[in-house]
Amino acid sequence: MSNPEPLFSARAQQEEIGARYLRTRARSAQLAAPLSEEDCGAQSMPDASPVKWHLAHTTWFFETFLLKRYEPDFRPFHAAFEALFNSYYNSIGEQFPRPRRGLLTRPGLAEIHAYRRDADQRMQRLLERRGEDAELRALAMLGIHHEQQHQELILTDVKHLLSMNPLQPAYGAPPAAFSSAADPLRWLDCAGGVVEIGHGGSAFCFDNELPRHKHYLQPYRLASRLTTNGEYLEFIAAGGYRDPAHWLSEGWDWVRAQQISAPLYWRDGGDGWHEFTLGGLAPLDPRRPVVHLSYFEADAYAHWRQARLPTEAEWERAAVTCRLDGNFADDNLFHPLPARGRGLAQMFGDVWEWTQSSYAPYPGFRPATGALGEYNGKFMVNQYVLRGGSCATPRDHIRATYRNFFPASARWQFSGIRLARDAA
Repeated sequence: MSNPEPLFSARAQQEEIGARYLRTRARSAQLAAPLSEEDCGAQSMPDASPVKWHLAHTTWFFETFLLKRYEPDFRPFHAAFEALFNSYYNSIGEQFPRPRRGLLTRPGLAEIHAYRRDADQRMQRLLERRGEDAELRALAMLGIHHEQQHQELILTDVKHLLSMNPLQPAYGAPPAAFSSAADPLRWLDCAGGVVEIGHGGSAFCFDNELPRHKHYLQPYRLASRLTTNGEYLEFIAAGGYRDPAHWLSEGWDWVRAQQISAPLYWRDGGDGWHEFTLGGLAPLDPRRPVVHLSYFEADAYAHWRQARLPTEAEWERAAVTCRLDGNFADDNLFHPLPARGRGLAQMFGDVWEWTQSSYAPYPGFRPATGALGEYNGKFMVNQYVLRGGSCATPRDHIRATYRNFFPASARWQFSGIRLARDAA
């Protein structure tokens, strides 16, 4: 979390954060609204969580880190919720095992919504009474961005859950059809040299985006757009999943052990490839970006194309020259769109872009003190960095310095490929 903004605008910031808090909380409820109570309580795999749990955990965050700290005569909504909806904060106390969250048939969805309403009323009173406190505002903003992360997880976890159902149920409207051809891929030259990487200024960021520091880059080239389904089909047709020459050793072991032969939600039913989307099963559109790939698959494809994945510093240096615009969750499409426009396209939105960078602390990184120090720093091992956001990311949640991270085998997130090469 960055330093709070200057105090002279404290009243305006107080009003803005109160409004943003309510918008964010309402958006979470809106995302859950199309789902049945059964949908909200089910868990499809250990890495995913029930929607009901996401709604409760984000409320737990505000109750634990703000209401408990600032509210006079604090009393929890329910004493058992401290352990039930604690995710991984060991300094707070016990946690209910993550792989068993789908067994929590109680509390019911109605009680979770009551929990949220109670916390919202108390948070509104707290922000009205103490909202000029810079530290409180900083914690509230962290809670808002934390909830936006879980809004994205609601969508990715629901997609995985619905994909397991033989009925192939839809969460929302099916993806729209396109008639125009995909923009051709071009290679764009990017200058090297000493650059500054990491968040600067006083606006919100997570602690893993700090500190801003110097980094040396060799000249490099970036693909003008994301890799498409059609291009990835060429890799499959060429036997890419059967040839160990393209794969990292661990990736090849993973492919064979898991018997993987296509991206996560692709279906080959004999009448051509289809793709499961949040709008149900749809014919695979060769012009859209390929999505739901692991780091192993992204790296193997890049190797096959005689290219590589960008480093996160290369990606960030290019992204700061681009307009922060794209296909985000706010558009309610929840599926990647074909590239449009010249120059560097699709740097933000559509799919998270794998980089070849391991998730590690920046030089001089210092985690926050107390339980909030567990937010990012303790995960800086055995993960890779993704950049740019996706069609499931809220637009005002992303920025060029944002560092997402997942293990190399993760596929249920909206993750895809932008290729890079060394300069000729």
